[in-house]
Amino acid sequence: MPLSPARLRCLIIDDNEINRLTLEHFVEMTDSLELVASLPDAVQALNMLRSGTPIDLLFLDIEMPHLSGLDLVRALPQPQPEVVLVTTHADFAVAAFELAVADYLVKPVDYGRFSKAVARVLAQRATLPTSHPALETPAGAEGSDLFVKVNNKLIKLDFNDVLYIEAMSTYSIFVTPKQKHIVYITLKALEDRLPFTHFVRVHRSFIVNTKRIEAVEDNQLLLGEYEIPVGKSYQDDFFRKLRSL
Repeated sequence: MPLSPARLRCLIIDDNEINRLTLEHFVEMTDSLELVASLPDAVQALNMLRSGTPIDLLFLDIEMPHLSGLDLVRALPQPQPEVVLVTTHADFAVAAFELAVADYLVKPVDYGRFSKAVARVLAQRATLPTSHPALETPAGAEGSDLFVKVNNKLIKLDFNDVLYIEAMSTYSIFVTPKQKHIVYITLKALEDRLPFTHFVRVHRSFIVNTKRIEAVEDNQLLLGEYEIPVGKSYQDDFFRKLRSL
């Protein structure tokens, strides 16, 4: 039976069976959710996600053997699902929100708090742009201009001013010397759509404007006040492109 498009496809990951059963019951009680799988191991979950199984929302324990919940979030393939962390300890809150997770629940979780986390995810998704693409070429614009959609508003951005673009879950952050714009598009989709050859992927989390690179030292790029790492798997291709520019 096909999943309702209005429902979020959920994956539960927790090495404690009782906790999994509790979350499974909560998902079953919630009309906006559809349980795809419930797994005891983050490695199994990562393999499942990398295989292309469509998941919208993870309910994820932090402390697990082999691979922690935080490490799983860092390894998630793009586009990343929303993540609600569920853990016994509140000590991980700072690290969790640095990873831009949707919510952070402390066990034991009651249904009221669970429902509030789901409502937060649904509210965030409701604000995502739907009527316009994330990138659009403005009529009569100069060659370096594109519209980017920020908070349901199209903003014309001169890409000569962009220093670099950073991945943030299913969003990308466009960084200029004066401000940052958060746009709902994954870095991979952006890499495929950007029409500028001088924007180059240098890391799983970064695309840089090679025209704004001021120095290169020990696989670190200096762009204004920012230092951007060149990932090991990107180094050969990046330096080859840099020499050809």
